[in-house]
Amino acid sequence: MKNKIMAVLAVSVSAAAILAGCAGVNTGIPAGGGEGNETKEESEAVSDQEKADEVAALIDAIYVQERTDETDELCRLAKQKWDELTDAQKELVEGEDADPDYFGRDTGDASNDDPLNGDDIGDNEIIVASFGTSFNDSRATDIGGVEKAIAAAYPDWSVRRAFTAQIIINHIQARDGEKIDNIDQALDRAVQNGVRNLVIQPTHLMHGAEYDELTEALSQYEGRFEKVAVAEPLLGKVGEDATIINDDKKAVAEAITAAAVSDAGYESIDAAASDSRAFVFMGHGTAHTAKISYSQMAAQMADLGYKNVFIGTVEGEPEETSCENIIESVQEAGYNDVILRPLMVVAGDHANNDMAGDDDDSWKSRFNASAAFEDVECQIAGLGRIKEIQDLYVAHTKAAIDSLGDAVSSETDKDKEEAVLADGVYKASFTTDSSMFKVNEELDGKCDLTVADGQMTAHITLGSKNIVNLFPGTAEEAVKDEAGILEPTTDTVEYSDGTTEEVYGFDVPVPYLDDEFDLALIGTKGKWYDHKVSVSNPE
Repeated sequence: MKNKIMAVLAVSVSAAAILAGCAGVNTGIPAGGGEGNETKEESEAVSDQEKADEVAALIDAIYVQERTDETDELCRLAKQKWDELTDAQKELVEGEDADPDYFGRDTGDASNDDPLNGDDIGDNEIIVASFGTSFNDSRATDIGGVEKAIAAAYPDWSVRRAFTAQIIINHIQARDGEKIDNIDQALDRAVQNGVRNLVIQPTHLMHGAEYDELTEALSQYEGRFEKVAVAEPLLGKVGEDATIINDDKKAVAEAITAAAVSDAGYESIDAAASDSRAFVFMGHGTAHTAKISYSQMAAQMADLGYKNVFIGTVEGEPEETSCENIIESVQEAGYNDVILRPLMVVAGDHANNDMAGDDDDSWKSRFNASAAFEDVECQIAGLGRIKEIQDLYVAHTKAAIDSLGDAVSSETDKDKEEAVLADGVYKASFTTDSSMFKVNEELDGKCDLTVADGQMTAHITLGSKNIVNLFPGTAEEAVKDEAGILEPTTDTVEYSDGTTEEVYGFDVPVPYLDDEFDLALIGTKGKWYDHKVSVSNPE
């Protein structure tokens, strides 16, 4: 590898010299070149191939899982040499891992993604650790969606990103110039910034190989932080056999099925079944003992009565999740139509190629080739964009933070406690995260804030009677705690034109000022929705 890197870094040497340092790359160029016998066209073709092979060698040199001192220069040089190729030469790029799609495939605008690699972290940090993806749009929507949800839930903690796949980090850096920290870089950044309390939230699906590697990397930093906690991955504890299911798996099963059913245009999973339509969720698969998690997810789907939902994996591990076995299972169950959707946090290469690609070995192609189904469709959407999945990661992060104990209470928390006003009635601003949920427009965004014995309550007057109840917490908590549901008052609003209207109002407990807190609502359709609200600027 050393020879390979040094050869590629020698920019001034010929393409042949670079390729000579790249062991294992078959260039297809005859040794000696047949000097004196080539036609002009043959000479130009060789020149084109040499330039393409130079880029292929550079791509292969950065298509590695280890970061070195030369990585940054290799990434820069690979992109430079690619940009110098003509369109025809780009089509000739082919190596052990190289092809024209490495730089040429359009996966969206990288500028929409935030690498979260800044300093000025403070005492408390949450590192959101993901495998990663080079698909820009999916990275911003799926991984970014989880990161933003965690950042919004814990504003007193700095949220930073780390990827475990150096191959992906290098790809993004070379193609788009975006630098993302690997685990070691993120941990080094935390140490350099004096972080005292560290939580790592993996976006991995399970306690598999990636999770093990993450904890191994963290073990090398023992003693560098005062307190450290690693949060649960999405599916929680693995369990001993295929029948073991838990609340995390149930929440995931319900969330992903609801999203798939909705995107397919059905009102329920039963409606889809009646239409002879099955849903197949395709995970990655693993040889790790945690592969039983896929069997447990299948058991969870069955437990929920989702008879037309199947769990498969790209790797076919466990065995019953292989593509051929899933095709057989769906066929035997008698469904005519199939919707494929990734059981992965991010809709990246596996979703776009292994699942929905046009090659003969993609799942879409293999389902069609079976001739057992009238229609095969793909939904390319990662789990990370689903709000309920984001909420589950947020809950796992909270459990990790809570495990660190009271010693990590931030200065901001203390400020909130000290911000309680003297007893009295104030006018204050009431803001929400939704244009559909707000105080009556006639009141200019204001509420009446009452402070008594250190407790704050905001009376908000709404614009109609469409919101039936509120709950000081999340929608999930509201379903479990009917006693805490807030009943409405009937308020009369006089508008500037002299007309009046009866609307609903609510007395909302305010835990603190100037920062968001959870306030769920239920409307006339009977479904709870999560919202963030804040009360500020009391006068």
